[in-house]
Amino acid sequence: MTRILVTGGAGFIGSAVVRQLLAETDAFVVNVDKLTYAANLSSLPGAEGNPRYAFEKVDICDAAELRRVFDTHQPDAVMHLAAESHVDRSIDGPGEFIQTNVVGTFRLLEAARGYWSALPADRKESFRFHHISTDEVFGTLGDDGFFTETTAYSPNSPYSASKASSDHLVRAWHETYGLPVVLTNCSNNYGPYHFPEKLIPLMILKGLAGEKLPVYGKGDNIRDWLYVEDHARALRLVLEKGKVGESYNIGGHNERTNLEVVRAICAHLDEMDPAGAPHDRLISFVTDRPGHDKRYAIDAGKIERELGWTPQETFESGLRKTVAWYLENREWWQAILNGSYQGERLGLTDEGAAS
Repeated sequence: MTRILVTGGAGFIGSAVVRQLLAETDAFVVNVDKLTYAANLSSLPGAEGNPRYAFEKVDICDAAELRRVFDTHQPDAVMHLAAESHVDRSIDGPGEFIQTNVVGTFRLLEAARGYWSALPADRKESFRFHHISTDEVFGTLGDDGFFTETTAYSPNSPYSASKASSDHLVRAWHETYGLPVVLTNCSNNYGPYHFPEKLIPLMILKGLAGEKLPVYGKGDNIRDWLYVEDHARALRLVLEKGKVGESYNIGGHNERTNLEVVRAICAHLDEMDPAGAPHDRLISFVTDRPGHDKRYAIDAGKIERELGWTPQETFESGLRKTVAWYLENREWWQAILNGSYQGERLGLTDEGAAS
């Protein structure tokens, strides 16, 4: 039985990976998560008590604890998703991003290297360290073109700079020490169990509450949207079939301006929550985020050609499923709004949204 160590498995993308691994494979899953504000074990229904699941509340910056986890669970692979990921929070407090995304990745690489070096030859050959990153490390695009795996790094926020740093560390540990790594860089994810500081869930919940829907600037910043379950399927495929030392871009082929996204959410809410219609009357424009990248777009041709992955969801089908999920799972997000997060603006200015 394959044993997979997933860092950040109680987060948004990590929990999707863990849910799929438990539901669709026979792998034993070790979920390593510090349980920061955005982590939620409620995003893993059915995991607790599953004989193929173990949870370790561990900070990836804790070298001794990481060594214990590796020694205890003897994983065949690592999927590294643990990260601070919200741009606005990185503007307010970059230190946490450097600590978790850079120092934490270093500690994890060192723990993995020490463990991998001592494995017997057959297990050493098959071991994989899969580092999951973002398209934001490439900076911003103009009206044309796409990010490819060979696009030069040009991060513009503390968040993207910290992720770029972690990518470079992973590549260095492969080139210098031979650690068998694969890397992926994804476009903006959305879907169920998304912490409501990000654009899509925040607009859904504010729309349901009849509150203003704050959009940065003119709402003309463009993102390529990827349904989280499609992303999780791609990550599993790269772990299984990706070539050691290679990186793969994962995108949804769904470029939309932020304003188009918000209007599409409003249209779904008009249908599913007609009492609040028309929801687009709630749209308001607020001061833009400092250093807000204009456009991201992924060329996912490599993973399609070499591994055969394509997204199953269109933006329209994925967004509809997402809006419906938030309407049907109020207990999950109400517990968040009653606790650590109340939908407030982050990122130096007084009010706004996140993307």
